[in-house]
Amino acid sequence: MSEPLTPDQEKACLRLARQALEHHFRGQGRLRPAVDDPVLSEKRGAFVTVKVGGELRGCVGYPLPHKPLFETIVDMAVAAATQDYRFDPLGPEDLGRLRIEISVLGLPEPAAEPAEVEVGRHGIIVSKGYDRGLLLPQVPLEHGWDRETYLRHGCLKAGLGPDEWKKGAKIEVFTAQVFAED
Repeated sequence: MSEPLTPDQEKACLRLARQALEHHFRGQGRLRPAVDDPVLSEKRGAFVTVKVGGELRGCVGYPLPHKPLFETIVDMAVAAATQDYRFDPLGPEDLGRLRIEISVLGLPEPAAEPAEVEVGRHGIIVSKGYDRGLLLPQVPLEHGWDRETYLRHGCLKAGLGPDEWKKGAKIEVFTAQVFAED
């Protein structure tokens, strides 16, 4: 398990995400920052969420360690703002109104039974066959869901029936360090 980020590293990640969006919306392509922090250079899974006026406008990420954390944040900030299929892409006019939230993920582990899922502590990945859905640990808290409702929504996110978690769908849990712009 990787070490948690320090408050200064959290701020650096948020700055990177904001700079990546500014760079993108100025038409300058992908931000290529020089990062010398070994923790931010570790391969880690992460999601970047963007909200405008408190409303979700994008959330994209890698659940598994795919590339260095700083690169994941740069790429996923732009993807969250412009490529989340659920929303119209954001534009430069949204920069001043958007708020960035980052979730740095721990590795997923199988849950032996649904009762192991702790609402507010665990993110979930529900899968069956090729269908797979992920919900971050803050989602059930934002919506006031209990464990069963959380698992049902995980199934729906995977494109499964809402009760597939009772019928053999695989459930994995993970933790996340979640931080956001003020």
